[in-house]
Amino acid sequence: MKKLLSPLNIILALVLVLFIISAAVVITLNFKPLNYIDIDFLDIPAYSGLSREVIVENYDVLIRYNSVFGPDTLHFPSLAMSESGRIHFEEVKVVFNFFEITFFVTALLSAVGIFLQSRRRNRGYLLLAGILTVAIPAVLAVLIALNWQQVFVLFHKIVFNNDYWIFDPRTDPVIMILPDAFFMHCALMIIALVILGSALCLILYGIRRKKKGKHYAA
Repeated sequence: MKKLLSPLNIILALVLVLFIISAAVVITLNFKPLNYIDIDFLDIPAYSGLSREVIVENYDVLIRYNSVFGPDTLHFPSLAMSESGRIHFEEVKVVFNFFEITFFVTALLSAVGIFLQSRRRNRGYLLLAGILTVAIPAVLAVLIALNWQQVFVLFHKIVFNNDYWIFDPRTDPVIMILPDAFFMHCALMIIALVILGSALCLILYGIRRKKKGKHYAA
């Protein structure tokens, strides 16, 4: 137990948790097929009054803008945007960039930590990371199942210090191509990826334990 809860194992486990969560967010935000599927599944053209081509074109521009490597200014090809809408998307870009930077930094730190612990043949960080990581999506999944709308509103109130996220379709028609159900699907995808990351940590830990046991048996 002392070896499992060593300071380096605990630190590396926390870094891996941040890596898994940020990776899940980054992958989901850049997974354009999710939106393309929802365009048909949620019948967004009928809901928004816009063609599929227009929806895809403007959505792709928004995704490129939100990337840390994206442009500094957002210009929708065929949709109007209010000043409050522009400010909100600037704030959203900051949030997305935070997760992207966290992903890159924790990926590097994880690689270094895993290398050091592998040399010491101590892989307890995988068990700790797996346990810590799975607890987060479990709580979120329960909250979403109970009341997604309340979770959605609470998230925005916590992350943003204004109400610019409450769009008026007349001045910011982009909200018509981003219904609440799409954001819920994004949240569910993030949860699924986090659970997958947790499962991989636990599986790898189990495999290493078995190999270690066979080594000692020999």
